Amino acid sequence: MLELVKAGGWPMIPLLLLSAVALAIVVERCWALRRKAVLPPGLGDEVRAWAARGRLDATHIESLRQTSPLGALLAAALDVRNRSREEIRERIEDTGRHLVHRMERYLNALGTIAAAGPLLGLFGTVVGMIQMFMGVMDHGVGDVNQLAGGIGKALVCAAAGMIVAIPALMFHRHFRARIDGYIVEMESEAIRLMDTIDPRSRRPATAGAPVAPAVGDPALAVQG
Repeated sequence: MLELVKAGGWPMIPLLLLSAVALAIVVERCWALRRKAVLPPGLGDEVRAWAARGRLDATHIESLRQTSPLGALLAAALDVRNRSREEIRERIEDTGRHLVHRMERYLNALGTIAAAGPLLGLFGTVVGMIQMFMGVMDHGVGDVNQLAGGIGKALVCAAAGMIVAIPALMFHRHFRARIDGYIVEMESEAIRLMDTIDPRSRRPATAGAPVAPAVGDPALAVQG
């Protein structure tokens, strides 16, 4: 590390710090966004089985909420299972927005590092070139090899900035795509659960549809 700072000058220090932060974010997000941590296999089928058997007590729902983001989304639907389908959908959408925000944690910082890395590298290069030309102006050109070495030293910062930025950008796009895929699958599981807890018999009758008279209706007796 000291050799890198010596090769590129003091602008290398923020680049090294950014690289450490980016590495920490990548490791943390890789662990948090594992598929089995977000979409535990078989959880949707298990919850639908609970709903079909009527095992929807508060303890089951609360334990489901703590398992994973998918569990939290399904638990939110179960919290309002006795309401209309539109209200259940609204609760799912509200909970989904919060879960997406949670899954995207630190990704803005990773994107900022990807954008700032090349700029910091360019800044270090410009500072190095300015120092080199100021030295030439004060002491003359001198040795050509020394001048070439100064240019190479200035360009170290530009290379370091790209080395930091490129992996950060790649992981940022990768995590975004992974989250988008998770969202689609979570929506599918939530819709299937809605179909289980909101059977056709609970949906409102179509406007204008004839209503069958009840047995013993007085109107039938009059007509008779």
